[in-house]
Amino acid sequence: MKSLSIFCKTFIAGAAMFSAIQECAASSVATTTFVPDTVTVLRNPLSGWVMYLGRTWDSNFWTERGYDSMVTSTGDTVRVSDYASCAYIRTSWASFEPEEGKYAWNDPDSRLMRLIRAVWQRGMRIAFRVVIDGRDQAQNTPQYVFDAGAEGYFDPKNPGKNFSPYPDDPVFQEKYAKFFHAMAEEFDDPEKVEFIDAYSLGKWGESHSMIYKDNANKEPVFEWVTSLATDCFKRVPMVVHYHRMLGDPTDEGWGAVPENAEKLINKAVELGFSLRHDAFGMTGYYEGWEKEQARKWNFKRPIIMEGGWITGAHHRYWRDPSGEYREGHAEDVRNGEYKASREARVNMMDFRINDETRSWFEDAFPLVKSFVAHGGYRLYPRQVTAPVEVRSGQKVTLASSWHNLGWGYCPTNIPQWNQRYKLGVALIDDAGNPVAAVADEASDLSTWLAERPGSCLTTFDLSGVAPGTYRWAVALVDTHNALMPTIKMAVDPAAITSTGWLPCGKVTVK
Repeated sequence: MKSLSIFCKTFIAGAAMFSAIQECAASSVATTTFVPDTVTVLRNPLSGWVMYLGRTWDSNFWTERGYDSMVTSTGDTVRVSDYASCAYIRTSWASFEPEEGKYAWNDPDSRLMRLIRAVWQRGMRIAFRVVIDGRDQAQNTPQYVFDAGAEGYFDPKNPGKNFSPYPDDPVFQEKYAKFFHAMAEEFDDPEKVEFIDAYSLGKWGESHSMIYKDNANKEPVFEWVTSLATDCFKRVPMVVHYHRMLGDPTDEGWGAVPENAEKLINKAVELGFSLRHDAFGMTGYYEGWEKEQARKWNFKRPIIMEGGWITGAHHRYWRDPSGEYREGHAEDVRNGEYKASREARVNMMDFRINDETRSWFEDAFPLVKSFVAHGGYRLYPRQVTAPVEVRSGQKVTLASSWHNLGWGYCPTNIPQWNQRYKLGVALIDDAGNPVAAVADEASDLSTWLAERPGSCLTTFDLSGVAPGTYRWAVALVDTHNALMPTIKMAVDPAAITSTGWLPCGKVTVK
């Protein structure tokens, strides 16, 4: 019945397109078809590969750590940055603000800003997780917070070391809120920042194994953090972990699902958060509850994955409950992560630092290319039907059908984007410059799915267009930025003009 419903909707949309074309006052129309490109890496927002940056790295790591000379399983030498849409920086609050009001982003010579600039120079965006808890690491919260009176605790496994603040301490919350607002003033820019991992309390910033002054404050702390993030970041997407122990004080274990687990996820999504999970491929942690959350929110919120196992370190991935990972075979883990990502319909996958990144390229490069071809969203026009002869001042209709090669979706429905990306139609001159352009306000890219192509009927007003010969062109444009082509389409890059428009037939204006 579902497939029949999709067929009916597609048939009705196609009939409407045909009817509109027939009613068009133009003397004739022509249809241009396009072949999809499944190879080119499209660095679209909230789609594609995420590469990770270590907290102690500097801008020279590209060569020092082999990221510019990665040898693949097919024998090719490539740059990791050529495959990634963004770089994820997971570092401490103290790294961003070593002293109160002294922010790393105000110092162009700081290690952090040199690293960030090196990412931007390669055409990637950045993403952040700011870690507060110091367990298993070092003191991640600036000392000035404790000097001001914030209470905290030492790492239970390392007595006397790695002091961390209680997340329900009022002094901590005051200082952290001030920092977070300052960070948003600098980085709430979607042109430069991919997403903010905004609920980064707890061990490793993964929002579990929490230690509170009072365990009854689990929900109040959650509401405080998510509301703070919502107040600060209006334009850049925020993510929250959809794991069952979210904010829970249970140490380490992932036992029974707390009764308020789903409630907290629902609250975050209602505030505008997208989703992320840090244990893909770990089948003892990413289980039925997490899978159901992914299904529940598919195509309502994008999902970002992080692999859980660290194959080059102490994790004994071959003991995974699935029984599918052989010791000494990191490629088994990569395959497990890929399968779990496909099932969850994730928009972004990760290149973890050092050995994990090397493993993707050296042991599982076909999966890297497969995600490029099939992961996230990958939109292209299957065909565009447009008039070939019109009169100046006339209103005409163009019909287009759009397909998504990816298993994910283009999340124009998230509050931070608020449908800013639309189908754009333009008349372009011989140089490829738009003479006139319009955004199809009825287009909704978030509904163009692999199982459900999109169909658009776009009205174009030719008022003020001088007589002459032009070309029709389409693009996926940013309505907040003068209809600039922004979302890259999965078509032959050589077919797209230098201004970002895809020509789709000539037209004579009389």
